[in-house]
This record gives sequence, structure tokens and C-alpha cells, in this order.
Amino acid sequence: MASILPFIRKTGTVFDDRMTALMGEAFDSACNELHDSGQPPIVYEVIAKRIIDAVRGGERDVMRLRNVGLAALRLEDDDKQTG
Repeated sequence: MASILPFIRKTGTVFDDRMTALMGEAFDSACNELHDSGQPPIVYEVIAKRIIDAVRGGERDVMRLRNVGLAALRLEDDDKQTG
């Protein structure tokens, strides 16, 4: 979970522990999809920013947050989850 914290701090937004944990789980899951292939730091920043923005918009589902993060890279699941 700690890996998303620097990106959250950069936004200047404060989230409670539950939201931070959700974002961390989604971020870690998205990063695992990259198979740690030596991505440039901007890739992780884009994923984190998209997840943070989705949480700000009200999303709370970890898999949807993960997919939002990956969407920037076109790596999201083909079968979109709908509510």
C-alpha cells in the first residue's frame, strides 16, 4: 500500500485510512499487471492519478479502481464491470 502514498501526498488531498487502503490495493494490483517490467516513473504516476481521481469521484470498488488506472495504458480488462 505504501507505494501510492507519495502520489496521494502530491495531490494535497487527505483521505481516511479506509480510502487510502483501497487506493493502495488498487494501485498495487494495477502495478502487478505490469509484471514489474521496468516502467518509467511516469507510468506509475499516471496510474496513481487516475485511481485517486476516481476515488474523488466516488468510486470505491477496488477492481474498478484498478481498471481505471490501467485504462491509461490500455491494459484494463476487456469485460467492463458495470454496477
